[in-house]
Amino acid sequence: MKDPRSIILRPLITEKVSALQEQANILCFQVAPEANKVEIRRAVEKLFGVKVQSVQVANMRGKLRRYGRFAGYRPDWRKAYVRLAPGEKTPEFFEKV
Repeated sequence: MKDPRSIILRPLITEKVSALQEQANILCFQVAPEANKVEIRRAVEKLFGVKVQSVQVANMRGKLRRYGRFAGYRPDWRKAYVRLAPGEKTPEFFEKV
């Protein structure tokens, strides 16, 4: 089994995610591009000690960035929307934001 810290790279905290957290108990993370739903579920359950109901993943394309006459793309990345089971509390770092 892979290390959970190599699967969950960082939490994503935006206005959209804050609204989802309050309404539907959903958390959002940037995850490793090769991680699948089962690995993400196990990593969240192990790292935060919560039960996960479902996981949805989205592949995000890197944006075009220009610096003067030079252009390039940022790397592609993957994010996961994790719905916690009913009755589960969100981890502390999401509550303080």
